[in-house]
Amino acid sequence: MKNLFLFCRAGYEKDCAAEIQFRAQEVGVAGFVKANNNDAYVVYQAFEDNGADVLLKKIKLNDLVFARQMFAASELLSDLPESDRASPIVEALSKVEKAGEIRVETPDTNEAKELSTFCRKFTVPLRQALKKSGSLLNKENPRRPIIHVCFIGSGKAYAGYSLSNNTSSYFMGIPRLKYPSDAPSRSTLKLDEAFKHFLTPEEQEERLRSGMNSVDLGACPGGWTYQLVKRGMFVAAVDNGPMNEKLMDTGQIKHYREDGFKFEPYRKNIYWLVCDMVEKPARVAELMEHWAIQGWFKEAIFNLKLPMKSRFKDVKQILATMDEVLRENGIEDFKIQCKHLYHDRDEVTVHLWLNPNNPWNFS
Repeated sequence: MKNLFLFCRAGYEKDCAAEIQFRAQEVGVAGFVKANNNDAYVVYQAFEDNGADVLLKKIKLNDLVFARQMFAASELLSDLPESDRASPIVEALSKVEKAGEIRVETPDTNEAKELSTFCRKFTVPLRQALKKSGSLLNKENPRRPIIHVCFIGSGKAYAGYSLSNNTSSYFMGIPRLKYPSDAPSRSTLKLDEAFKHFLTPEEQEERLRSGMNSVDLGACPGGWTYQLVKRGMFVAAVDNGPMNEKLMDTGQIKHYREDGFKFEPYRKNIYWLVCDMVEKPARVAELMEHWAIQGWFKEAIFNLKLPMKSRFKDVKQILATMDEVLRENGIEDFKIQCKHLYHDRDEVTVHLWLNPNNPWNFS
């Protein structure tokens, strides 16, 4: 297949397009991007017929900042007949063999989501037709490719597949998280999603342990602190503003009424540093670099508030600078990940892990 279909947040099509254009050129797959404002998806069309298949193997979804999900796709299927929409889709997927799952989706826009009821109903006959053709196994298999059919309008769809080891486990790449009624703010969902995105369930069990020490810079009123407390951690909450009283009553928090940019930790065995301060992204990145160089944490999750223009370019530059600064200061063993999460708005979330090959060394 020559088309790579990428889901993204509406309004971020240009950023997703710029990123996939850059990454495709890096791996030597020439092509061009098709994108429209507020469509909530981007299509990268390779010049070679198997270009999208190559991209699925060479580009990791988790390495893309602005894409929520991606799949290799057919040409746009237009004017699908109401009497038999399944047959043209089955034909378009004829080269896909023994897929383990099917997802009938839409972009994340209000207009597209009006098709969600149809998609749910249509999944049943389409599944049967794909099983009959041999494109889909009779039983779900998590190790096999996933078939995607994305309706972008009535009678219009892209059909294709993603690889089981390079895909989002969620429909449209969107996790469905429940907002805790006792959380101080909805920002709590950003950190909850970040933990689930950057760490596997096994890693969460190992590295989000009860009794760990953590720091929340810019904590007020406590949305991110809530997630740390919920996991049994002790938190140094740093903010000149007030913290949620019910959260403070847990006894797991010490509130420091200080400027997050000037605060220095009193403990030297801090594992998690989190930060969601509203500040220029370069300044927040410099603060994280300072803490890393001082050895004041092992893992950090922080948000970078984005400008309205050149968002991909700015994020790319900030992350490249962080990599360079850490290496110049003798830090060679680290891992940086960055994602525009579903619960983010005009920001991206970064995960910085120091000494991943020796995670419990606090020297």
